[in-house]
Amino acid sequence: MKKLEFVITAIAAVMLAAGCSSEKDASAGCHPDWTYNSVVYEMNVRQYTPEGTFSAAAEQLPRLQRLGVDVIWLMPVYPIGVEERKGTLGSYYAISDYCAINPEFGTMSDFDSFLSAAHKAGFKVILDWVANHTSPDAVWESEKPADWYVRDSLGNTVTQYDWTDIAELNYDNADMRAEMVRSMRFWLDKGVDGFRCDMACEVPVDFWRDALPKLRADYPGVYFLAEGETPELHEDAFDASYAWELHHLLNDIARGNKGVADLEAYIARDSAAYPAGAFRLMFTSNHDENSWAGTEFERMGEAAEAMAVLTFTLPNGQPLIYTGQEMGWNHRFEFFEKDPVPAWEENGYTEFYRELIRIRHENPALAAGGRGGKFKVVSTEDSTIVFTRTLPDNKVTVSVQLRAPWEWNVTAE
Repeated sequence: MKKLEFVITAIAAVMLAAGCSSEKDASAGCHPDWTYNSVVYEMNVRQYTPEGTFSAAAEQLPRLQRLGVDVIWLMPVYPIGVEERKGTLGSYYAISDYCAINPEFGTMSDFDSFLSAAHKAGFKVILDWVANHTSPDAVWESEKPADWYVRDSLGNTVTQYDWTDIAELNYDNADMRAEMVRSMRFWLDKGVDGFRCDMACEVPVDFWRDALPKLRADYPGVYFLAEGETPELHEDAFDASYAWELHHLLNDIARGNKGVADLEAYIARDSAAYPAGAFRLMFTSNHDENSWAGTEFERMGEAAEAMAVLTFTLPNGQPLIYTGQEMGWNHRFEFFEKDPVPAWEENGYTEFYRELIRIRHENPALAAGGRGGKFKVVSTEDSTIVFTRTLPDNKVTVSVQLRAPWEWNVTAE
């Protein structure tokens, strides 16, 4: 059987010799030091506790410490528009004011307290940033010039897809662009550690290429994650992008529609397409998948754990855990209503993710980007992929059976 072998080049030492530092742009393969072995945790504040507040969420930080995650990604914390609101509470992504707090979650002081507590507990905190659109009744729509928005022939704001609760912003307007960056600075001045940028692929890439290097220069060590999957997002712009193709492939593998050869082909294709050192966010669930496509158990069944192992060990991957996964919460959260986790508990799923995180942290060969180890497929016999990630002083061997009984094993030396 022909074996696939390719190298994810270990470029960190070369960059260091060339004067590369974490403050430089992501296109060079440089990222903040804290990001390479990090595990991202997506917190849905509304559903996180029965109270759905920052104060209540802060009480869960010790549990997340025990879990071992590094980065807390807060879903949008801003006020939600009323006009064309969906459901009772509306979509987090229909924002009415970029520089304010959704009163559903508390006050700005409550947010500041949460941020301070998270930092004291050792977490980095990134905010969901929605640059593509606002709600139709956002403060910008009423207070700023009309051409800050895309408008139809009658002067009405424009929606996209079935997002009837939003108004698309006009990136031909330089003043709007400048205000968008100023609003991002508002939160960076508070000490947030970066942004996950919603629908980054819908925003002109030249905006990101202009804005993000300037923000990195003024706020060293910040991190930017793009919801999008195009290589150009990494060119002078983002540290990480979504591995959507991998996610859908993992769903297909779990359903028996794809197999080892498809996974090999994907890894080679993705490695060839993206700049060396680009991070790829890998996941078995997130807020969109959970609410609209179903939980990982609905989509992947008994394969869910094996697929999660791949998200923690494949080259260039930065793994994500979504609210509830760490206790196997098999529930689709209502998107526009209050639908909280009734109570948190630690169980076998907690131990599973805690072990994956431990393996990730203790093995530099599993790091994302250029610091990770060389990737080599050792075997693909009997529907089982065996691969290694190798650095001079650390080697990890991963075995995942891509059919029932979905067994997996990770060893390090």
